[in-house]
Amino acid sequence: MKGESTARERLFQTAADLFYRHGYRATGVDTIAAASGIGKMTLYRHYPSKDDLIVAYLRDSDEEFWAGFEQITAGATTARDKLLAFFAALQEYALTPACYGCPFLNVATEYPETDHPGHRVALEHKAGVRARFRQLATEAGATQPEALAAALHLLMDGAYAAARLYNGGAGNPAEHLADAARSLIDAYCPAGQKRARDHRP
Repeated sequence: MKGESTARERLFQTAADLFYRHGYRATGVDTIAAASGIGKMTLYRHYPSKDDLIVAYLRDSDEEFWAGFEQITAGATTARDKLLAFFAALQEYALTPACYGCPFLNVATEYPETDHPGHRVALEHKAGVRARFRQLATEAGATQPEALAAALHLLMDGAYAAARLYNGGAGNPAEHLADAARSLIDAYCPAGQKRARDHRP
């Protein structure tokens, strides 16, 4: 029914905003119900537990991440350029006050138990990102695609952590993220680096 779907969507959007801005443990069911204007009984009818809400938020965040990744890299013609485009966009986002870090890192920090449902989703997401980095590293001609993928993974998560720490303030080291990614990619992809120089106007 329309009313039920509207209530569910309002609950979800409210929880998503609160989780991202204030954290998972700090955001209780009472807070979500009050902020959304929807009673707890209705909340529990749609989401039987807070963990169900957390998992729903993380699944949605995963979909948004990959949709954004495809949009950001759509105009890039090579694997190397796709990686560079992603890190350039991440740098721009990480320097804004709207970036409160990575929802997957945040949940893993707050729920370090690897059997927590949110932690499991976070591990799945990060494994998927690393696999995509590895695929693009291979296509870019990396001498050690697994090592490059791991290095880019660390660079990405470091930028998210810095964004949470500085929250749009001065001194955020993420302002050098794109250059750091380029240096890593060029170090592992000498052939790709040469091709990029050859095609430089």
